[in-house]
Amino acid sequence: MDLTGFSILIPSWNNLPFLKLCVESIREHSCLQHQIIVHVNEGADGTLDWVKSEGLDYTFSEKNIGVCLAMNSMRRLVKTDYIFFINDDMYVLPGWDKVLMEEVKSLPDNLFYLSGTMIQPHDQKDVGLCADFGDSVETFQKERLLKEYKTLPYGDWQGATRPPTLVHRDIWDLVGGYSIEYSPGMYSDPDFTAKLLMVGVRYMKGLGDCRVYHFETKTTTRIRKNDGAVQFLLKWGISNSIMRQFITRQGERWGLRSQPHDLDTIKEKKRWARIKGLYYLALRGFGVCFDLTKLPN
Repeated sequence: MDLTGFSILIPSWNNLPFLKLCVESIREHSCLQHQIIVHVNEGADGTLDWVKSEGLDYTFSEKNIGVCLAMNSMRRLVKTDYIFFINDDMYVLPGWDKVLMEEVKSLPDNLFYLSGTMIQPHDQKDVGLCADFGDSVETFQKERLLKEYKTLPYGDWQGATRPPTLVHRDIWDLVGGYSIEYSPGMYSDPDFTAKLLMVGVRYMKGLGDCRVYHFETKTTTRIRKNDGAVQFLLKWGISNSIMRQFITRQGERWGLRSQPHDLDTIKEKKRWARIKGLYYLALRGFGVCFDLTKLPN
């Protein structure tokens, strides 16, 4: 296979109708030739048979192993230089990959973390656009979405953290992929971001013209969640919200990163995080390993 694009990693757990839409959109709306890899968790709904019939690369687990182990399992099949992570309930829009590849080619090295911009039907507080084109396969307004998505204004932004995301495979390997202690996966995305910060990745950009439609929470509502917020706090010494607001500045307009951080506010929030961390430490016996507030510029 002569691949010119990305290795697209899609963890899926008994979500076949959405997975079919996701793969369909990649095949119809891509400018480059990509490798599609699916991790089939259980596959009780026929996912495994469908993936095989479509000739997709895949890994398989008889039980649901969560997103972290699924992502790391798929890594061994990667054939390209770039790993693109997308949820199975996302639908990529035309030209999504061209925008990403043009950004990659403009950069001097592989110390980057890029993200597409989500369009979601309900969540108005998240980074990206809130516009309702349906929240299920049955209510999906595909033709209206394809007609209108370009008319929705949204520029480039800072703080790429959550899928859809793109990273060079050498950087993925350097930080060891996703941290399996977060299984089944809550807060594994910001943890991956924190690990990238630790190895010197500072170029974390969301691309306004790389767009996907996200049906929202089609898997997370079905699982028993890990306490990711506490795990993140104990591991990194600050909360995820502090990292987003003061370090990666997630959602801010691209180009404002040069403004100085409010160090006094960070110190105050860090102090309270330490107090909270010590409380959880006494209860759970975990330790704080790293300190993101002392990263070099």
